[in-house]
Amino acid sequence: MRRFNLIVTSLRGQENLAAIELEDLLRFLGDGSPEVSTTNVAGLLTAWTNLDPMEVVEKVRKLMEEEPWRIGNLMRIIPIEEVVESNVEKISEVAEKLASKIPEDASFRITIEKRHTSLSSAEIIESAAKGINRRVDLKNPDWIVLIEIVGGLTGVSVIRPDQILSLSKYRR
Repeated sequence: MRRFNLIVTSLRGQENLAAIELEDLLRFLGDGSPEVSTTNVAGLLTAWTNLDPMEVVEKVRKLMEEEPWRIGNLMRIIPIEEVVESNVEKISEVAEKLASKIPEDASFRITIEKRHTSLSSAEIIESAAKGINRRVDLKNPDWIVLIEIVGGLTGVSVIRPDQILSLSKYRR
């Protein structure tokens, strides 16, 4: 199984430039040996960093506020907590486990991004939501159970909405 703890998007056709930029960025942030891979999905990269992926998002956000010109080919940076086979039961199991960090009084929604899969979003949501005993808020959740399916592998994270970094808002 290929490991990754970041999913990064780029403009289509710019994947190789984005991969170089991402590797340089992770090294700049202190990772001596990041692994960056293009995927068979246009505009999509995966990466393994030895840094905490949540901290990478925060450090890149701060960097973009101070030096927005430093990053030009990356669009979004998404931290991934666990990677499993693209299988409804395994996805639901890890989503339920990770969702235990959602405070009891907090709300959540499940967001799925599917690429190269025939898995049913409705089936995944139904299966995963059964194990999460928290209030659902589809418009303004406190937490997102993020399920990123990329062919045979699925990255799952339970994050706050601001932990998905969209770099386009820093470019003017």
